[in-house]
Amino acid sequence: MPELSPSLVTVAYLTSGVLFILSLGGLSNPETSKRGVWYGIIGMILALVATAFDGTVSAFGMLAIAVVPAVIIGALVAQRVKMTSMPQLVAMLHSFVGLAAVLVGIATDLNPERVFIGAEAVIHDLEIYIGVCIGAVTFTGSIVAFAKLQGLVSGTPLTIPGRHLLNFVAFLATIGIGIWYMNAGSGVLPLVVAAVLTGVLGAHMVAAIGGADMPVVVSMLNSYSGWAAAAAGFMLENDLLIITGALVGSSGAILSIIMCRGMNRSFISVILGGFGTDSPAAPASGGAPAGQVEQVDIEATVALIKAARSIVIVPGYGMAVAQAQHSLSEVTQMLRDQGKTVRFAIHPVAGRLPGHMNILLAEARVPYDIVLEMDEINDDLPETDVVLVIGANDIVNPSAQDDPNSPIAGMPVLEVWKAGTTIVMKRSMASGYAGVDNPLFYRDNTRMLFGDAKTNVDAIRDALRTAAVPALVK
Repeated sequence: MPELSPSLVTVAYLTSGVLFILSLGGLSNPETSKRGVWYGIIGMILALVATAFDGTVSAFGMLAIAVVPAVIIGALVAQRVKMTSMPQLVAMLHSFVGLAAVLVGIATDLNPERVFIGAEAVIHDLEIYIGVCIGAVTFTGSIVAFAKLQGLVSGTPLTIPGRHLLNFVAFLATIGIGIWYMNAGSGVLPLVVAAVLTGVLGAHMVAAIGGADMPVVVSMLNSYSGWAAAAAGFMLENDLLIITGALVGSSGAILSIIMCRGMNRSFISVILGGFGTDSPAAPASGGAPAGQVEQVDIEATVALIKAARSIVIVPGYGMAVAQAQHSLSEVTQMLRDQGKTVRFAIHPVAGRLPGHMNILLAEARVPYDIVLEMDEINDDLPETDVVLVIGANDIVNPSAQDDPNSPIAGMPVLEVWKAGTTIVMKRSMASGYAGVDNPLFYRDNTRMLFGDAKTNVDAIRDALRTAAVPALVK
């Protein structure tokens, strides 16, 4: 088989690294996201080819047996997964990276050709141990995150007595096992014990995080998976894997910090399994919000929309579940054609994944320039005639500002109740993912439109098509 020269492999790795950086830069903007994806694809193909033909691989048959089925499975999963299930898929992929780091660490320790002496041996053993521990935390933590997002387990935080003390003891034990491993020089037993212990620690820390913080958990696990990949790169002495892992790890950490700010959460408390976020006392109101819910039908909703000059749409997970974004895009275009101002308000943690709503709206070809972040549009809501909330709950909950004992107290929210009229589309009066009732539903200027989001949006679209929208008063 052909073999690439070391200098050519180095050039290929550097080129791949640059492409990965360009990919991250492209993904930061919806208009350049497709280009960013292609940069990443090309960079990864180049990296795989360079690695396969760098002279260290000889069993190409075994490599093909491992790679080809994985490529086919990955392509099929990517084609068939629903957008509403993307957070679960991302969490599961993170677990694969963590498991790979654990297996690479154990395999590296068992490698009979591993001959290091002095400081080099100490550094290499430390790389193996840290890689196994980070990988185990990522693996089990991602599995628990997947189970929560999929609804296999409750999103309620697991708050066992003394959990922070238990986590601290597990951390100290991990250090102790690391000293055992380093003194032994090698050995699978301490690695396996450390993997089990840190695996339990990772599962416990994610289980202790509530449903409202799951978007932060997903981005945090993304960071963990990057550092696990970087650790595997050190163990395999692969420069590109180190670079790629560091890029993913640092970008995931930055995203987690940004999202924590958007939720008024402490980044340290989240990564420590909800430290400092124990269950609050009962709401200050002493029970569920009081008041009457005013329900509207499609005809009344269309009348309110037709009479409005300025409309803001707040999408949430309910829109994603109903797949209403395409019909909503048609409604948006129809209203804009009539001269109305229509904009979308996106909360940093809307949905189950960072950027979840932006992806759905881009898929439905909603113009990027009318999709605004919370900080860009909150000040305009008092001058908005109608706000249409589609499947969102916690991100428009006024108790975040009004009730200091609420589980979401202090979380920045979209202040939709300040608009002239707020129309909330929901299937029922059920609480959101955080399990908190929403006083917005009982406000005097709130109207509830119950039912499936896509069915309701389709009905609004059809009504707008068959009825001429009156010209705006100049």
